[in-house]
Amino acid sequence: MSSFMAQDHIKIFSGGEPTLLANAVREATDSAVGAEDKALMLQELSNEDYSMEELVDAAQTFPLFTQQRVVVARSLNRFKIGELGVLLAYLENPSPVTILLLEWGSGAVPKKLVDAINGAGGRQIKTGAPAGAKGKREWFDKEFEVCGMSFDRYAQKKIIAHLGDDVGRLSGLFEVMRSAFGMGAVISEEDIGPYVGEQGSVPPWELTDAIDSGHIQESMSVLQRMMGAGNRHALQVMASLHSHYEKMLRLDGMSISNERDAASLLGIKGSAFPAKKALNQLSRIGESNLKQSIKLLSDADLDLRGRSGLNNETIMEVLVARLARLGTS
Repeated sequence: MSSFMAQDHIKIFSGGEPTLLANAVREATDSAVGAEDKALMLQELSNEDYSMEELVDAAQTFPLFTQQRVVVARSLNRFKIGELGVLLAYLENPSPVTILLLEWGSGAVPKKLVDAINGAGGRQIKTGAPAGAKGKREWFDKEFEVCGMSFDRYAQKKIIAHLGDDVGRLSGLFEVMRSAFGMGAVISEEDIGPYVGEQGSVPPWELTDAIDSGHIQESMSVLQRMMGAGNRHALQVMASLHSHYEKMLRLDGMSISNERDAASLLGIKGSAFPAKKALNQLSRIGESNLKQSIKLLSDADLDLRGRSGLNNETIMEVLVARLARLGTS
């Protein structure tokens, strides 16, 4: 078992961004196969109705004409926890000549499965960029470092801002740029213009931050990216805005002056930063503007549900412009 564990033959990949997930599995597969003949060495289970028994049977099959087998199983998250028993049993004594690559997909991988894989000397690989700004920046730095081209800092900054949350598009952009400029090329901000495509989506906090800052034009731009590239329905954006202003409404009149007490009142666990933002913005806009903001949200919600004859985009643009005007006044 120890020699098997050292070889790291079992990996499970998870992540909500399909492109990044597929890239990670493909890279691991190519690395495992190496210079061998894929037709002889690789077996992929990607149809919608393969069973756990078929997966384990493939993993236990002895290789012919090669030293090892590579088995790739996709969309494992379609199985319920109760259906994983055969795989868990296999992981107690996995084949030393099979490299098993499991593509879980989106959602959390069951702890029992992760523990079994770890116990067999394998590991979980989470694909996608981290959620935090610092983690995402570090992720982008690494991707730029290994892409085979040299992007100047202005080009990097423009790409990061342009893609927003759509980080899965980065690998495709790199492919296009390599085709256009070649490996080892030095890429400037001017070079990337024709290749970056449509602006990507952005997280909801970028909209509320822009509104809180009173920047109407920026707020409108972020809203358009959320509802355009982000494919967010107006009611989804409204839910984010309601949550943002509800925090301030709950803090209003409570005589709370520090973020820890604010987080406790709001039921926020972990980082108290959201509570701090709500507390600071409440202090800036005051009780009167907060009440006006809540009234604007209520009216817009009724309009989205059919009270007015305006389309959803116009309703949201009017709402966001008015909220931003109240943001610092």
